[in-house]
Formats: sequence, structure tokens, C-alpha cells
Amino acid sequence: MEDEYVYQVALTKVATIGYVHAKLLLNHFGSASAIFAASTRQLQEIEGIGANRARNIRQFAAFADCKKIVEKSHSKGIHLVAYGSPAYPKGLMDCYDPPSLLYATGTGSLNQPRSVAIIGTRNHTDYGRQVTEKLIKALAAQQICIISGMAYGIDGLAHRTALEYTCPTIGVLAHGLDHIYPSVHTGMAKEIIRQGGALVTEFPIGTKAERHHFPIRNRIVAGISKAVFIIETGIRGGSMLTAGMANSYNIPVFAMPGRVTDTSSSGCNHLISTNKAIIYTSPEEFLQEMQWQMLDQPQKSRPQLPLRQVLDQPSTLLVHLLAKHAVLPLDQLYILSGLESGMAAKALLNLELNGVIKLLPGRQYTLA
Repeated sequence: MEDEYVYQVALTKVATIGYVHAKLLLNHFGSASAIFAASTRQLQEIEGIGANRARNIRQFAAFADCKKIVEKSHSKGIHLVAYGSPAYPKGLMDCYDPPSLLYATGTGSLNQPRSVAIIGTRNHTDYGRQVTEKLIKALAAQQICIISGMAYGIDGLAHRTALEYTCPTIGVLAHGLDHIYPSVHTGMAKEIIRQGGALVTEFPIGTKAERHHFPIRNRIVAGISKAVFIIETGIRGGSMLTAGMANSYNIPVFAMPGRVTDTSSSGCNHLISTNKAIIYTSPEEFLQEMQWQMLDQPQKSRPQLPLRQVLDQPSTLLVHLLAKHAVLPLDQLYILSGLESGMAAKALLNLELNGVIKLLPGRQYTLA
């Protein structure tokens, strides 16, 4: 496995091999070592790779440097999480541009069954602080994992409040795990680990926090979350990028509304008015929107389909897929069913009208 990690690191270093290309290669060959063992012809046969990228893979020679990264990571208690491994976030695998390798520390799972990314401006208002603390207190009572980016402002507030209520939390960093930025959050990072949370990044040790790393980091924040919650942000804030990524991943976005005269709420108000985010009114309505039952309430058994209801073949196929996967976004239903889009859309509409399935935030479906 040690050698496989070396090849995983190497894949991230090959020129012209981006996130989408790496995913194509890993899905095709099954492992990083198999990619580097493939012939030029085998590599070129994959759509989107071509002669230039195939040549760059075959000519890559800096494996010794990659081995040092693996060894130094392990010596600092950092574990490598490869794309496709059981520990790799399943939600991130469904994204079109996932990192092929993650570096993580801590005992917290990156596959939390219920998780919310809470993000926002670095200069939040007192109103934003109050809403954040009230929301996280309610989520902590349900042991819902809080995910954020360890930055100043709402990010740091989200982590600190989660720790205060002993709620699981994951920090996603825009640099290597051998240091913490901003340094004032070093103590908070240690407490996240101590309380059983985790820190994760796609950047190897030695990587500094550069400005262009933060937008890249944001897609991990979105991809490992079941929902993205934006407290306050300007119209051009980094949180707006995360919201766009979450929308493209079919992950529901929630936003806290603010006064139209407040620039700190202009981004949230825009997301709500353009139907790119669901308006937030209370923790209870948020939990209801997410179809997350309260832990102190008995779980209701899923109602069986009426025996008298006869489903056609496309509808039956879609019901079986939802019974197997519990929740699926619209595009995945199309892909997994193999149905023509018009036929699938008609079947979904009939199932929804008959109360067999229901639509969730983010264009996701589940059985009713």
C-alpha cells in the first residue's frame, strides 16, 4: 500500500492531468499504480487523455519526491485518503472534479451521514453570530456534523460553537497539515482533533496558504457536505463560489436572509431571489427541509406501496433504484436507469403525483 500512495501522490504531480482527467483515469484503471503501468496506447485510448497527457504520465520520473511526501506525512500522523478507498468521501466521488488524494488527520469520518457546511463572511455582524450559534446549538443536539473552512469570521465561529456543544466538526484547509492558517486557530484545530473531529486538505505538507488555494478548497467543503448553509456574504464573497459549486453538485444550499441595505447580506439575498438557495427561517424548518428526523422522535417505517398500484416498467425501475440508494439526484437517476430523459421525466412525474416518491432540496428524489 505504501507504493500505491507514492503513485497516488505522483498522479497529482503530472503536468496537464487535472481533477477531471485523474478521475477518468482512476475510474478506468482502478488504481494509480495501474495508470503508471499502462502503455502509451492504453492511456491514449481513454477519451480526453490524448497523446500529450499520455506522454506526460509515461515520462513522469519524480517518484522519489513523492515517496518523501508519503513518509513525511505518516511521520506527522497524517493519513492519505485515496479516491475510491472506503475512507474517501462518497459525496465527493460523485462530483465531476474531485481531488484524487486527500490528506487527513484526526479520527472523525469523512463520510458523515448527516453533515452541514456552515460558511460566510470574515466580517460577520452580531445578527450573523446569533443565528450561527442558535443553528449550531440545534444541530449539535442532533449530532449533525459541522463542516467549515477554518477561516476568520463565520468559519471559525462555526467550529468554535460546534466544539462548545461537543458536536462533531471537520475543518477543510487550503494548505498542508503541517501548520494551521490563520495561526490563531491552532488551538482550535487541536481541540477539533481532541474531540474526535478531523482536518482534511488536498494539499501535501509544506504547502502554504496561497490566495488561489481557497476557491479550490471550497469544492471539498461543498462536496463532503449534505447541505451548504451560508450565513452572511457579499455578492462577490468566497461563499458565493461555494454555493455555485454546491448547486452544480446537486447539494442543497440554504441562506440566511438579511436587510436589502446590508452589504453583508447581499450575496445571501441574491441566492434566495434567484432560487439558488432555500431561505432559512429556523433550525426546525431546516431539519424538515432536509428530511432529517429529530433523534428523540421515533423513526417512522417507510410506507409500503399499495398492492393495487400497478407500475409500468420505467416507473418500477426508478422505484427499485430509490429503494436501493435511498436518495438520488435527478442526473444520477437518469444515468443509473438508462432511460431516455423524456421517458424518465414522465415516470418521475407520475410517481410523484401518485405519492410514491417525493422531491427533496437539490433536485434529489426519495421514496415517499
